[in-house]
Amino acid sequence: MGNLLKVLTRDIENYPHFFLDFENAQPTDCERDVWNQVNAVLQDSESILLGLQAYKGAGQEIREMRNPAIQNDFSYYRRTISRNRINNMNIEIESEVNNEMANRMSLFYAEATPMLKTLSNATTNFVFENKTLPLENTTDCLSTMASVCKVMLETPDYTSRFNSEDTQLFCMRVMVGVIILYDHVHPAGAFTKASKIDMKGCIKVLKEQPADNVEGLVNALKFTTKHLNDETTPKAVRAMLQ
Repeated sequence: MGNLLKVLTRDIENYPHFFLDFENAQPTDCERDVWNQVNAVLQDSESILLGLQAYKGAGQEIREMRNPAIQNDFSYYRRTISRNRINNMNIEIESEVNNEMANRMSLFYAEATPMLKTLSNATTNFVFENKTLPLENTTDCLSTMASVCKVMLETPDYTSRFNSEDTQLFCMRVMVGVIILYDHVHPAGAFTKASKIDMKGCIKVLKEQPADNVEGLVNALKFTTKHLNDETTPKAVRAMLQ
């Protein structure tokens, strides 16, 4: 905890070297209300993911969000709805997924990383709607979490303490997720030399992992970030994501 406080108060220049026990984290009494809200969403997400995994039109591709088949299916669905409406035909399924909802779902799946895009929009809206809250409160939290995850992933003594490979994958997803959020929220983005996130180090950590484990995460940095192609992005960083 002392190291974390030093990081947050900028008393040390090096990156935070401490272990966050993601596997055994428990909410405190003052955190429980927020925890319950988040947990309810995560519980719903399990059933949503199961539904996606059971979708027979794309299978594994849909689970990895790399194949546009489901988007094409929604396009076909909307065309079918339109034709039936023109022909004055009533179909019961429209009451479950109407044309407007199908359009929204199609746009959702059209994104390179749908959930990360949704999180980015939500975080950006939060900052916009709470202008009295210092921006640094949000960006410092995101950059600190990115640094913590990077150090945990590149330190064998820390990764050896994970009980499951899934925890390491989770740590990589958190790191990439907060980088993307930081890049959308901070005016200069995450890739500039002045960024509080060590982008070279974070990308290096990803590149050292098995390609199958990080392909989607690398693509998320390439296609879901906002400032990667800015002139202020160092060429070396851009080259690492080619």
